[in-house]
Amino acid sequence: MSNPQQLRYSKEHEWLSAAEDGASTVGITEHAANALGDVVFVQLPEVGDSVTAGETCGELESTKSVSDLYSPVSGEITEVNEDVVNDPSLVNSAPFEGGWLFKVRVTDEPADLLSADEYTAFTAG
Repeated sequence: MSNPQQLRYSKEHEWLSAAEDGASTVGITEHAANALGDVVFVQLPEVGDSVTAGETCGELESTKSVSDLYSPVSGEITEVNEDVVNDPSLVNSAPFEGGWLFKVRVTDEPADLLSADEYTAFTAG
């Protein structure tokens, strides 16, 4: 399992891209997707919602359990991935590509986001 080097990661297993057009993309990691099992339902924040770093902003339901989705940063939601809402299995099949969850205009970024290497070490135990 390789974590893309250009992303940053939270200890709650979300990833964050660098800002493009003023917004960063957020998704869950392959590690989290594998731990969840087959994702069957996704509840995401709505466009215009404010999210706070480390706070719950949605849910992912799998065949195993329901897990909270946390925002890795604070900001305003600018877009949600309707493809994932309509086909939650994208979270499992392409967590770093088509399975992204939402875009956020970042107003505050915590200092404890991890690099890809740090996240790999964190998930290794």
